[in-house]
Amino acid sequence: MGFKYLLVVMCVLVWFGSLSFATSNNGGLMRIGLKRRILDLQSLKAARIKETVHHKDLGGVNENCCDEDIVYLKNYLDAQYFGEISIGSPPQYFNVVFDTGSSNLWVPSSKCIFSIACYLHSKYRSKISSTYTEIGIPCKIPYGQGSIFGFFSQDNVQVGDIIIKDQEFAEITREGSLALAALPFDGILGLGFQDTSVGKVTPVWYNMLERGLISHKIFSLWLNQDPSEEMGGEIVFGGIDYRHFRGDHTYVPLSKKGYWQIDLGDILLANNSTGLCEGGCAAVVDSGTSLIAGPTSVVTQINHAIGAEGYVSFECKSIVHNYGDSIWESLITGLNPDIICSDIGLCSNIGFNIMDDVIETVVHNKSWNGSQTRESPFCSFCNMIVLWIQVQLKQSNVKEKVFKYVDELCEKLPNPPGQSFINCKTIATMPHITFTIGNKSFPLSPEQVCCLT
Repeated sequence: MGFKYLLVVMCVLVWFGSLSFATSNNGGLMRIGLKRRILDLQSLKAARIKETVHHKDLGGVNENCCDEDIVYLKNYLDAQYFGEISIGSPPQYFNVVFDTGSSNLWVPSSKCIFSIACYLHSKYRSKISSTYTEIGIPCKIPYGQGSIFGFFSQDNVQVGDIIIKDQEFAEITREGSLALAALPFDGILGLGFQDTSVGKVTPVWYNMLERGLISHKIFSLWLNQDPSEEMGGEIVFGGIDYRHFRGDHTYVPLSKKGYWQIDLGDILLANNSTGLCEGGCAAVVDSGTSLIAGPTSVVTQINHAIGAEGYVSFECKSIVHNYGDSIWESLITGLNPDIICSDIGLCSNIGFNIMDDVIETVVHNKSWNGSQTRESPFCSFCNMIVLWIQVQLKQSNVKEKVFKYVDELCEKLPNPPGQSFINCKTIATMPHITFTIGNKSFPLSPEQVCCLT
């Protein structure tokens, strides 16, 4: 079966809280707190720069990281966790998302005059910074809802009490998506690898390590899901906050450098396999989004199990009606599932097609299947149906029951933007969803899956 990918996103901190990422050198421990922010339309005022000079100016840099420092960050509707950094001397302040799914630091520029989003957020003004160095190379940074455009600059950046001198970052002059205008953060601080950095810019956390500004090769995230707490969580550079977990962490190696990519085991609904990751999958841990995103074949099974609304695909249903018997007979006689859809003429190439394994996050738009061949929707649906019938056969279900279940799945597909909706009044009837990471099970309860009512 072809290589399969699944994106496991950061929002599921109930199970993710026990994961750590190795990333360190000698120095101190820097702790950043996350502060919960209630939705407040008044906060979306015209862009501003806080010119109040703090006690520590970025011009007087102390190269040694000092005592641990907590900076309170905000939690926006449990969808984005972001915190304040500063750039320049005197410091100019920005709220940024600490994002493991990207690698660049960017903030809006004072030269951004044609994008509405720039007028609703803080903007960096190079003219008032004594430590600014001009670079000027243009850049384009792609994200899920479009690209942003700007140019590279260099200045001192402060994260908590850590000051990174001469950090390269992007000044954004055009924000392509109007969605950015409604978001409460100003920019993004990428925690990904330099391999994926636009312009091969050295990421902030690389410079922290290389200059000995943090004590250990670790950064850790804790996201608070208690809406009554002022602190929404924290990010710790150079250590782990032992107050925020019980038991032991589960450490898993990176399976591929570039993203925080790990091996994922089976995904279970109640105690039943969803099939795709039974033999293992690749997963990416992304703190920049609150979604669990994955292949349509798996997401549809989850939607059906938790009662999520979907859209009806008549193409999917027609394949069940016209080719269901052939698929059934091929599977029970032992034909390789990878070639069934090619054998019945719905796919042009030999091998399992994974067009539905393209992953798109809230902030990113990255294709994780290596195939250059675009098959018809009938091929994609056929491969999903083969997988669904396989899963049901392993549970020894009779043919009529299997076909009824698959037909129902054809009515629970995510809508074209990849979204589905849940009636949270039915929580009591929902199953647990379990992810297997490092040979350990991390179950999500119905309450943890259904966050909004």
